[in-house]
Amino acid sequence: MQTEIITNAMTVDVEDYFQVAALASAIDESDWDTIKPRVDNNTNRILEIFEKADIRATFFVLGWVAERHQGLVRKIVDAGHELACHGFSHKLIYDQSRSEFAAETARAKNVLEQVSGTPVHGYRAASYSVTDRSLWALDVIAETGFAYDASIVPARHDLYGIPGAKVSPYRLELGNGLSLMEFPPSTISILGHNVSIGGGGYFRIFPYAFSRWGMRKINESRKQPFAFYLHPWEIDPEQPRVRTNWKSRFRHYHNLHRFEPRLRRLLGEFHFGTMRSVVESGTFETVQIRELEELTALPGV
Repeated sequence: MQTEIITNAMTVDVEDYFQVAALASAIDESDWDTIKPRVDNNTNRILEIFEKADIRATFFVLGWVAERHQGLVRKIVDAGHELACHGFSHKLIYDQSRSEFAAETARAKNVLEQVSGTPVHGYRAASYSVTDRSLWALDVIAETGFAYDASIVPARHDLYGIPGAKVSPYRLELGNGLSLMEFPPSTISILGHNVSIGGGGYFRIFPYAFSRWGMRKINESRKQPFAFYLHPWEIDPEQPRVRTNWKSRFRHYHNLHRFEPRLRRLLGEFHFGTMRSVVESGTFETVQIRELEELTALPGV
């Protein structure tokens, strides 16, 4: 019997190397405009890789980048990829007030739509920072006009995560007539704990065979799509090294030289499309916001 081919979501968080949370203690946002950008060249290389593999992906672009690299945004759209929003400044949501977050989110969406001439349906928070401290942000995301979100990690991490949250895509009913499709970063259960498996630093740190096993498990055992993510700076092992603490150095620099060949291999072993196409083609469970609220109220969450 022929195995069903599942289309997974390929996503790129378009930000420059000096904007990541791991380096925030060493590089101030006020200095960003003084640093030579590398995001344009790196994203163009990703576009070339995707073109060769004949896949279309979702590019979650930072508003700050879109303002300064408008040609890059248009090139992403012209190549047939989906344009989505990664916020404006890469500031963690729980470090902002509701009004600050609402203003930044609306600004980012407006910039992306004006530059590209296309509607933007998807949102992913900086460093997945929709947590127990910022569930209110989901209302703001829906009110701003996004149809889906990809910000809730169903695992434990020092910066993000809601352990116990659904591991597969679901429709999240927020109340007051608001709802969002939620597409969590992919995890698998190991010894009772959810382990992130869907890209980024995990794809660099874990052996490729482990990542492939986990992603196949999601497709074959759960019969669900997974979401893979990467950043343009992850295919750039020659990027400048920033002096910071050992944990941040490990998270940001470990195995950068392995990422691109692993990515090319991955593209040949799984089927990928845009996040919006995956969301619109499936039938998913409905979850009420109170279920997430109850999870975040549990001790230790």
